[in-house]
Amino acid sequence: MKINIIFGSDGGATRGVAAKIAAKCQGRTIDIKKAGVADFENCDLLVLGSPTYGDGTLQTDWEDNIGKLRGANLKGKKIALFGTGDQQNYPTSFLDAMGILYDEVSALGAHVVGFTDTAGFDYIESTAERDGRFVGLALDLDTQSGMTEKRVTAWLNQLL
Repeated sequence: MKINIIFGSDGGATRGVAAKIAAKCQGRTIDIKKAGVADFENCDLLVLGSPTYGDGTLQTDWEDNIGKLRGANLKGKKIALFGTGDQQNYPTSFLDAMGILYDEVSALGAHVVGFTDTAGFDYIESTAERDGRFVGLALDLDTQSGMTEKRVTAWLNQLL
């Protein structure tokens, strides 16, 4: 199975998660700045990841390169999402970037897989929560870094 993991990262935390995911599933990591439309299309599973900034925006490189995603043919494509956020300092926008990516790929006809439970998180609201579940792998590397390995492994077991 060919897996492409496209991510945006400034401080390196989301890049680290992408590398961890890739190592566990023999996937290929691609920074959104270097990704081309073919990277979104030419894989069996597309994994997209972004940290959430401030009041709930996409990471800057994602914002600057969102046209690449929008230009890809994702109809019927199997896509999984992961997001990094800080539930303690940003409880009203926790993982909102993952929700933004979900809306983008859903509008393009993609089939999103890998929803996860909201249990164990303490936040007020999130656009990444739909019908009581997160639309992908939820990670808080600021306050719950000790849970990252377990969550990544469980999520990949669900996907693969």
